[in-house]
Amino acid sequence: MNARDKNLAAPSRSHRAGNRVKPLNLALQGGGAHGAFAWGVLDRLLEDGRLDVEGVSATSAGAMNAVVLAHGLRLGGRDGAREALARFWQAISESADRFSPFRQLPWMKGWGGHTLESSPLYLMTDLMLRVFSPYQFNPFNFNPLRQVLEDQVDFEALQAASPIKLFLCATNVETGKVRIFENPEITADAVLASACLPFLFQAVEIDGEHFWDGGYVGNPAIFPLIYHCDCRDVLMVHINPIVRKGVPTTAAEILNRINEVSFNSSLLREMRAIAFVTGLIQKGKLDASEMKELYVHSLRSDETMAELGVSSKLNADWDFLCQLRDQGREQAALWLRANFDAIGSRSSIDIREAFL
Repeated sequence: MNARDKNLAAPSRSHRAGNRVKPLNLALQGGGAHGAFAWGVLDRLLEDGRLDVEGVSATSAGAMNAVVLAHGLRLGGRDGAREALARFWQAISESADRFSPFRQLPWMKGWGGHTLESSPLYLMTDLMLRVFSPYQFNPFNFNPLRQVLEDQVDFEALQAASPIKLFLCATNVETGKVRIFENPEITADAVLASACLPFLFQAVEIDGEHFWDGGYVGNPAIFPLIYHCDCRDVLMVHINPIVRKGVPTTAAEILNRINEVSFNSSLLREMRAIAFVTGLIQKGKLDASEMKELYVHSLRSDETMAELGVSSKLNADWDFLCQLRDQGREQAALWLRANFDAIGSRSSIDIREAFL
């Protein structure tokens, strides 16, 4: 572990003496390797020590961060969660070095930043994925993420006693409906279902139903946090840019923007409904004692994410993951400084301006 990474093991700085600890719900988006940005956000929030997470709704890479967060909190509180997240992402990187075709060749590292477009392995695999399905090129359904998850998370213990409420989103392949996996149902299969990109992996079967990545119908879903959590505050940690300046012109860029738009569409629809209900409550047209007014917070860095190449979502190189982690920590520190006082009393963003 280099000097930059040693701070992960540093004890969390508690601010309990000067500020009361506030409850908070989290909504974690997916985005492949870009999920390391959310790792950095979580690491900084845990280090700060002024927030207690009640519930987490999450999709894909966000679902992985969520279960590892819960596992670490169960074992060792905030510091245990920080250590668990660091171990998990390092295990992801090590697994990718062994198994993933989406990587730079050793002598090519440092060329062209963290994009994979210049990697022969990436180019050959990308071409193959346009011709063959995972049922053809991976008939035995091997997924190295399963071993990483089972090594890093005690799912039976989480089912029995999770310190936070978990809501993992997946897409039912046949019905197109969102499926929310809650604490008693949280298994490695549930996480893999939430992260099942259909061009890479076969649909995950659970109790006779088949699932794809939850991002298609909920990235992530907000409604479980409204119905099942007491806390009114929800912090959304965005991975997919909502705004991307310029019109994509290459095939890869066009496909990537299509995915970003589709993966954000369900969230935007939910936020439109939340904005409508919030407006009615604030105008006194709905009884606030019967309807919950949600306090919405948003941590997004569209500029940072838009600068990353399309292929970097599949790049699990350790240096790149650490770079994303550091960017997430920086953005979380800025967010805390600007918005901590709003938690528990009001939204820190204009919902209509941000999402409508």
